[in-house]
Amino acid sequence: MTAFHLRVAALLLLGVLAGSAEIEKGKWLPISDGTLAKLEADKIKIGYPGATAGITVDRASGDVFLVICDQGMWKSTDQGATFARIDKKAIGGRCETGFALDADPAGKRLMCFMIYGASALTVDGGTTWSASKLSHLDFGATDWSTAEATTMIAVKHESGDEAVLSKDAGKTWASLGKGFKQVGMFPGGVVMGGKADGIQRSDDSGMTWTKVAAFKPAGLAMRVHDGVGYWTTAEGVQASRDAGRTWALLGAPVKAYYGPYFGTKAGHLVVIGKDGISETTDAGATWTVVAPLPAGFTVGFTGPNFAWDAQRGIFYASTMGKAAVKLVR
Repeated sequence: MTAFHLRVAALLLLGVLAGSAEIEKGKWLPISDGTLAKLEADKIKIGYPGATAGITVDRASGDVFLVICDQGMWKSTDQGATFARIDKKAIGGRCETGFALDADPAGKRLMCFMIYGASALTVDGGTTWSASKLSHLDFGATDWSTAEATTMIAVKHESGDEAVLSKDAGKTWASLGKGFKQVGMFPGGVVMGGKADGIQRSDDSGMTWTKVAAFKPAGLAMRVHDGVGYWTTAEGVQASRDAGRTWALLGAPVKAYYGPYFGTKAGHLVVIGKDGISETTDAGATWTVVAPLPAGFTVGFTGPNFAWDAQRGIFYASTMGKAAVKLVR
């Protein structure tokens, strides 16, 4: 075959590949099969209930972080095409809820609240890890406003909803009592808690609490971006711009459980609920369902982790016992 014919064949192959990629857009596709198969071939046991159990994305770099049950944290720098384990066995167990992985919206930093295994913090994209002395945690939130990210709150697994607070990056923890259905943190160490009668706020590390709102979040952990706190509810997204003192519904109603996840511009958010993935580009004034839930994925307390790479238009999802998947828009 001449050089000319080789170039033609290469161009035709590229065309076929491009066409295939175009056809696959808008579909949930597995991304962890190769990694799981290699572990099986190497006779490395994957823990209960099998496969993956947690996923998130570094919002700045697009790197994907994936939890494999009892086999730690894995990282992909090529949008899920390949994964490599990076945690040096600092991470164990699995994610119980969709709020177990708390990623800094500014990138690089990630706190992993794990059950039946070790929990840990990375501040450099997974190169090094700081172990938490306490684990078996369902979900949590971190104050990302400081360089050290030392202050965090979490709820212990099967504990009567006991909240715990650390001010030294997980080296020590103090109990804040039981009955916390949701938790959150604002910059400066302001602690938020959701209880049966509504939203509580503390600015003295949980010693005293003040009720500030009556709504009941669906989202287990409040998320903060650019100083604004967001809590998902069945009616829509509640937002606070004054460190949790007052709250107001962000725009129009939307069924929201997971999220919000933040886009590349102000007012660009996505949330995930029973209707699928809903997007707003106008700070909640309007919402549009842009993708369905993956097949077999449900919404609830013991539910999936979702992630959004807004720069590349990719959604990711992982739930206990299933392969991780992604959808390219």
